[in-house]
Amino acid sequence: MIDTPDAPTAAAAPVKMIDGIALIPKPVTVIGADEMAPAATVAEERLRRKQKLAGALRIFGRFGFGEGVAGHITVRDPEFPDHFWVNPLGRSFRHMKVSDLILVNHHGEVVIGKHAVNRAAYVLHAAVHAARPDVMAAAHAHSVYGKAFSALGVPLDPLTQDACVFYENNTVIADHGGAVVFEVEAGRDFAQAFGKNRAAIHQNHGHFTVGASVDEAVFWYVCFERCAQAQLLAMAAGTPKLVPHANAVYTRENAGSSQVGWMHFQPLWQEICRTDPDLFD
Repeated sequence: MIDTPDAPTAAAAPVKMIDGIALIPKPVTVIGADEMAPAATVAEERLRRKQKLAGALRIFGRFGFGEGVAGHITVRDPEFPDHFWVNPLGRSFRHMKVSDLILVNHHGEVVIGKHAVNRAAYVLHAAVHAARPDVMAAAHAHSVYGKAFSALGVPLDPLTQDACVFYENNTVIADHGGAVVFEVEAGRDFAQAFGKNRAAIHQNHGHFTVGASVDEAVFWYVCFERCAQAQLLAMAAGTPKLVPHANAVYTRENAGSSQVGWMHFQPLWQEICRTDPDLFD
C-alpha cells in the first residue's frame, strides 16, 4: 500500500478585529427586555406599573398633550384587576409622581390616594377595562391633532407605514360625540362601540388607545396623534394615495404587535427617567 500525502489545508482567514474585539457574531438582547419578564412579586409588578404610568404622564406633558384637567392614562392593578391606577384630577402631567397616583374601584371610588378622580376618566376607562380583559392600560388626552381629526368623523387611513399599525384596527364612535361623558351608560356605549380595536376616535372629542401595557397604550397614542397630523396635512395638500390593502395588512401584522408597541416606548421612557428622576418619588 502506497502512502499518499494529505491534501494541503487552506489557511484559516485571519479574524478581523477592531480595538481588540473580534468581528464575529455576538449574542444580543433588546434594550429594556428584562422589564418584559413578569416581576417576582405582585408588589414589584404594582410598583413597576405605577412608575411607568407616572413616566407616561410626564411624557404626555412633554408632548404638550395637557389641556387643563383633561386627559388620563389608566393601568390595572396586578392583584385587583377591577381596580385601576390613574392620575388625579388637577395634577399637571409634567409634575406627576408615583406618589400622586390614585387607585379607583369599579364604582369610581378612590380607595388609595387623597385626590379626586376625573369623572370622565372613570366613566370611560372603567367601561373599557370591564369590556376588554385583554387591556391593561388605556390612554386619552385632548391633543390638538387628535381633536382636529375627530371632527372629520372618519377613521385613520393607511397613508404611511406608521398608520398601517391602525389599519382595520381603529374605529369612529359617533354616539355622545362632543358631549362630556359623565354618565355610566354612556361609558358602556363607548366601550361597546370600541370593540376589539386598538384605537377609537370619539367624534368631536379625540382619540383613545389601549394596550397590554402602559408602554404599548401610550406609544400607540403618540403614534396615532402624529398619524392624524400627517393625514390632515396630506388631505390639505391634495388627494392622498393609500397604502394598498395587502401592504397595509403585512405592515400591521409585522410591525404592529404589542411587543413592537412596547419597544417603541422605550426611548421615551429612557429619556424621561434621565431628565425627570423625581417622577419615582
